[in-house]
Amino acid sequence: MPKSNIFTYGPILTMDEENSTVEAVGVIGKRIVAVGGLEEVRTAMPKDTELTDLAGRTMMPAFIDPHGHFPDSGFVENFRADLSAPPRGDCKTLKDVLARIKNKAAETSLGEWVMGAAFDETAIEEGRMPTRDELDEISRDHPIWVIHSSGHCGVANSAALSNQNIYEDTPDPLGGRYFRDENGKLNGYVEGLSAMGEMADTHFLIDREKFASSFSKTREEYLSHGVTLAQNSWTALPLLELFRDFAEQQDPGIDLVLLPVSEDEPEISRSGIAATWPSGEHITLGPRKLLTDGSFLMRTAYLSEPYFTGEDDGDPDCGLPYMEREVLFSEVQKLHDLGFQIHTHCNGDAASDMYLDAIDAALQTNPRQDHRHTIIHGQVMRQDQLMRCANLGVTVSFFPAHVFYWGDKHYSDFLGPERSQNISPAKWAEDAGVRFTIHNDAAVTPTRPLHLIHTAVNRKTLTGRVLGEHQRISALTAIRAHTIDAAWQVFQESERGSIEIGKLADFVILSRNPLEHASSLDLIKVDETVRRGVCVWKQQKQFD
Repeated sequence: MPKSNIFTYGPILTMDEENSTVEAVGVIGKRIVAVGGLEEVRTAMPKDTELTDLAGRTMMPAFIDPHGHFPDSGFVENFRADLSAPPRGDCKTLKDVLARIKNKAAETSLGEWVMGAAFDETAIEEGRMPTRDELDEISRDHPIWVIHSSGHCGVANSAALSNQNIYEDTPDPLGGRYFRDENGKLNGYVEGLSAMGEMADTHFLIDREKFASSFSKTREEYLSHGVTLAQNSWTALPLLELFRDFAEQQDPGIDLVLLPVSEDEPEISRSGIAATWPSGEHITLGPRKLLTDGSFLMRTAYLSEPYFTGEDDGDPDCGLPYMEREVLFSEVQKLHDLGFQIHTHCNGDAASDMYLDAIDAALQTNPRQDHRHTIIHGQVMRQDQLMRCANLGVTVSFFPAHVFYWGDKHYSDFLGPERSQNISPAKWAEDAGVRFTIHNDAAVTPTRPLHLIHTAVNRKTLTGRVLGEHQRISALTAIRAHTIDAAWQVFQESERGSIEIGKLADFVILSRNPLEHASSLDLIKVDETVRRGVCVWKQQKQFD
C-alpha cells in the first residue's frame, strides 16, 4: 500500500478558486485525497496514516517556474567562471572579472574554451564590458567567451572570434552586431543571438557528463527554494538530446517543461526527436518558443519610444527587432496552425505590438479557443496592449525581478523616471482581466520565488526606491502567479498548482504565513519541500 499522511496544525493555503485556508490535507502516495477540517480528513484516511505536525508553519502549493533556463545555474557552478556582481556575486570591478577569468584559464587545458558567465557591466565600477585585447592578454591559446547576464551579448578574444569564423569583414546579421573600434578592428563585443551563433547557448561545450552534473546541482537548488516544476524555455536540438537521457529515467527528481525552438518545427514533431519523445510524466515538451527582440541591459529591447538616455545621432534609439515582421507572422501562423501554444520573448512594447498583431492575424485565419499564447517578460506593456491581450486570449509572464536588480537603471537610464514606474505592469494586467505569472528567468536572476514575490508586491529597487507603487499587487495575487496561474499557463492546472483532491502532493512549508507578512516576504524561509508526497528538501538536511 502507498504511504498515507496527514499534514495539519498550521495554516494551509490551498490556492483553489476560493483561496481557501484549511486545517488539514490527506495524502496517499503521490496524490491529495482529502482537504478540509482535521476530523473530516481523518475520516477519509486509512487508520494507520501518519501525521505531519506543521507546528504552526504555513503550507501551500509548491512553486512553479513559469519561465527559466534549467539547468543554467548548474552550468555556471560547474564549468563557467562566475562573474556576477553584488548582490548575486562578488565581482565589483573589471579587475575582479579579469582575475576570475585568468584563474579559470589557468585550470583549463590549452586550446580548450574558457567561459565567463553572469557578467553585468552596469553593476561594476567601470561600467563597461571587457575588450578583446584585455581577454587576449589573459590568453591567446584559449578561446575566451564572456557572456552577459542577459544572455543577449558577450565579448570574445581573438581565438574565440576565429573559432567562430568572425573576421574584420564579416557583415552584421539581421538582429545582431559585431562592434569595432575607431580603426575598424573588431573589439570583441558581439550582440544578438544571430551574431553570437554557437556562443549564444554554448551547447557545443556541454557534454553528457557536464550536463548530468549541472542537472543535479540545479535540481537541488530549485528544490531548496520550493520549486518542483521548472522550465527550460529555449530548448534547441542539442539540449533536447541531453534532456532525453533524463526523460527516459523513471523519475529524475524534478519535473520539467521544455520549450523547443520554433525554427525546428514541424520537422522535430513529424519525424524528429519530439515524435519519439519518451512518454513519461516528468519531462514533457510544452509550448514552442519565439524571440522578437533583445534586452534592456543592451538597449536592444524594441521600444515604441526612444531610450531615456544615450547617444543622439539624429536617429531615435528604440532598440531593434530580432525578427522581421513578415517572418514573425509566418512563424506564429505556422505554430498556431500546428496546434502549439506559443511563448514569445517580448521585452519592449514595440515587440509586443508585433507579436499581438501576428496572433491577431493567425486567429483571423484559424480561430482557436483557449490557445494561451504567451508574452514573455512584457516589461513595458501599455494598458492598451493588456486590454488587447484580454480580447485575444493572450497571457503574460512578467519579470518583476528587474525592479529589484535593474530598477534604478531603468529609472535613471533606460526608461527614465516616468516610464520606469510601469515596468512589469502586473496591476494593469490584473485590472484588465489578463491572467499572468511572474518569473526570474534563471540564471539571468537566481531562482528565488519568495524574493520574486516580495518584489512584485513591494516593488523596491536595490537602493530601496519604490518603483511604480500603483503597480503593486497583493501577496495573494503574487503567490497565485507563482503557483496555480503558473500551472495554468502551461496547461497543467488539473495536475498541480493548488491543494485540491486528485492533484499531485507538491507542497512547500514556510517559516511564516506570507499573507500576514506582505512587507517582509523576502525574510520568509522555505523549511521543507514536499514532492509527490515525499519530503525532498528540509532546512539543515536534504533527502535522497
